[in-house]
Amino acid sequence: METDLLARARSAALEFALYGDFLGLEAYGSGHINRTYLVAMDQGGRKVRYILQLLNTFAFREPLGLMDNIVRVTEHLRRRLAAEGRTELSRRSLTVLPSRDGRPYHIDAEGGFWRCYLFIEGASSSDLMDSPDRAFVLGEAAGRFQYLLSDLPGPRLSETIPGFHDARKRYADFERALAADAAGRAAGVGPEIEFFKANRVGFDRIVQALESGAVPERITHNDTKISNLLIDDVTGEAICVIDLDTVMPGSSTYDFGDLVRTVATSTAEDDPVPSRMRFVLPMYEAILRGFARGTSGSLTAAERELLPWSARILTMLMGIRFLTDHLEGDVYYHVAREGHNLDRSRTQIALIRSMDSQWREITALASAVFG
Repeated sequence: METDLLARARSAALEFALYGDFLGLEAYGSGHINRTYLVAMDQGGRKVRYILQLLNTFAFREPLGLMDNIVRVTEHLRRRLAAEGRTELSRRSLTVLPSRDGRPYHIDAEGGFWRCYLFIEGASSSDLMDSPDRAFVLGEAAGRFQYLLSDLPGPRLSETIPGFHDARKRYADFERALAADAAGRAAGVGPEIEFFKANRVGFDRIVQALESGAVPERITHNDTKISNLLIDDVTGEAICVIDLDTVMPGSSTYDFGDLVRTVATSTAEDDPVPSRMRFVLPMYEAILRGFARGTSGSLTAAERELLPWSARILTMLMGIRFLTDHLEGDVYYHVAREGHNLDRSRTQIALIRSMDSQWREITALASAVFG
């Protein structure tokens, strides 16, 4: 299976405008959804690398709209950055490579949907944060990403996954998976099921705020986990926001909440020992301060009030999605071991409980930073 995919990946790579001699490719990254490869080309004696991806069209049902979003967003980011006098624009925003027929994608003989980017050299991401200083940088980058896209001209971006952060939809999905019990796993996850049922009240707080107009709809990344932000290896600067598949209309609080969920933590989201997961308050404070700087005073009072809640809501949302996938037989997220999605769900539950034990401090810090 993997050998066949590598052969398809090589054929797909050669359909893009990659000049020079093909040196090879290899699987790359730790993403849950798409298949990602690092491609190397020899261009006049210099090794140049690219990111090639096979899009998961089960997760992303409208790939053409998705790629239109990415092209519009990346081009706008480069215009904004150039207007600010920034340099190294191809490192500060993803660059979409055209296929040989001029489209920003290639569809292979088996219907696989491929796209290709310049590889950003001298920068890296991680799955676990090591210091509040770096957490501040990531918070600033997430906030600035929203700020730079605040004047993107219409039309409205496509919703690449409708209802992606819709808590009501995700809870309904969970209830359907539980009722169907397709993989016969419900009996073994009773405590997890009861946790999410007990915490349903207030789960749709952000959805309600968007529907009522209490908070504005913005262009947001919607998947600001730690691994989607590249840090310059030399300067420590947040150089680029990557994985733009879920960039679409949403709430600013979604990006803040998901960043907190993955950065202000004591262990990885799939740690098989959930008791190692704790909410790390100094990391949370650093993200708050960075996000405040990155958004440059553009958040409304209602958005600021929702920030602490968004961290808890996004954690619960991911926990319930992981458990739903476990109940359905691991059909959405890539898994590397038996019970992988269950481990992910249990760490999210542990993180919520740790948040709840520090809730007074969490809300006080948000008031102080944005006060």
